[in-house]
Amino acid sequence: MAKYDGYVEQQRFTCALGAIQTVIAIPRAVPILHSGPGCGEMVAGFFERSRGYAGGDTSPCTNFNEKDVVFGGIEKLRNIIENTYKVLDTDLQVVVTGCTGGIVGDDVDGLVQEFQDRDKPIVSVDTPGFKSNNFVSHSNVINAIIDQYVSKFEDELDEFRTEKKLVNLFASIPYQDPFWKGNIREYKRLLEGIGLKVNVFFGPESKGVKEFQDIPKANFNILVSPWYGKSIVDNLERKYGQPYTWFHSVPIGANETEKFLNQVIEFANEQDAELNEVKAASFIKHEIKAYYEELDNLATFLLEFRFGLPNHVHILHDAGYVVGMAKFILHEVGLVPKELFITDNTPDKYKQAIIDDLKSTSDKKDIPLYFEPNAGNAQDILRGIKHDGDGIILGAGWDETLAKEKGYDFLSVAIPSAVRLVLTTNYVGFTGGLRLIEDIYNTVLKGF
Repeated sequence: MAKYDGYVEQQRFTCALGAIQTVIAIPRAVPILHSGPGCGEMVAGFFERSRGYAGGDTSPCTNFNEKDVVFGGIEKLRNIIENTYKVLDTDLQVVVTGCTGGIVGDDVDGLVQEFQDRDKPIVSVDTPGFKSNNFVSHSNVINAIIDQYVSKFEDELDEFRTEKKLVNLFASIPYQDPFWKGNIREYKRLLEGIGLKVNVFFGPESKGVKEFQDIPKANFNILVSPWYGKSIVDNLERKYGQPYTWFHSVPIGANETEKFLNQVIEFANEQDAELNEVKAASFIKHEIKAYYEELDNLATFLLEFRFGLPNHVHILHDAGYVVGMAKFILHEVGLVPKELFITDNTPDKYKQAIIDDLKSTSDKKDIPLYFEPNAGNAQDILRGIKHDGDGIILGAGWDETLAKEKGYDFLSVAIPSAVRLVLTTNYVGFTGGLRLIEDIYNTVLKGF
């Protein structure tokens, strides 16, 4: 990960243990925390409204204490696992370790192996908070499930990649992306619209562990991310020979969604998926037509209120959303992206590609971009910046106060946020672009 000095103010991500949210998002999967009693509560409090099947304060936990630090807590973990099978009807258990478990050195992998040898659906993941953040550990959890659970079903297959139209999608990180449920539903609808079958793994659109078992059958993988999730598709390429197509930012609105779908169609047919390109093109054309019909309906509103609308935007979010929203807002909303802040602690090796992707947004404008995991620093930079005209900030709940200071409008699009309730809203795709337009201008009208 990228290095930064000092403390982090107004953090927009959690420690590695935050990956329990990845487990919670899998239907009928349960995280077992080998950690202190406050760790699960901390994660649940950060994400809010994130209980799932057995998350938050209902997650089984060893409640690591001072005695366990001295003598180890492995027997306590053994009892928790045994009793969880008795109490909860689960399809998969994922044991995750907190900082105390990681420091003491309990042989969690060895214990979990005992249960795996009894054909229990269980995996272990090393997630001490000091090792990484939840963007990284999300991939670690998925890879652990692939390596320790999915691999057990390999012998049932004569060969891999047997279903030419089946793909594995790796996109939104559950709960870290507040719009993950709606986004996954829209990704699935769009990909099925061009003729593919899709494993999405998380949320109500998923068949749960059955989809994980079907991973080796998929023809190829789709990664929608500037960096997080890359280790998953790399692992699957090594393990099952599955190639992947990589779309580097969140596709929002007509331009990027059409580009995303055409990229997938071209790649799919290179992998002998034999998609009907005429039908796929017809589907995309229909979606575009419906999208622009709504933009036509927006013209009267924009003309009438043109003197009261913002002319520029600042975005504070993870890299995928910052670039995706900047492209969409400039080309399809008509606001000018000014200073942008990526707050996900992007690893250094991916930064230049993200910078280049943003530069491709416009050959006429140089959009200032900051990689700043310390959002307090980002806010200080914004306080010292002045642009002509009205502005709007798209960020987390903490940024609402800054927007008021500057006399800007504000829309909550990132976590943590106590100022907005998100259930199944999506920002991905054609419909997601329309929803983002609604949210931006509803926000503006509220203060008009």
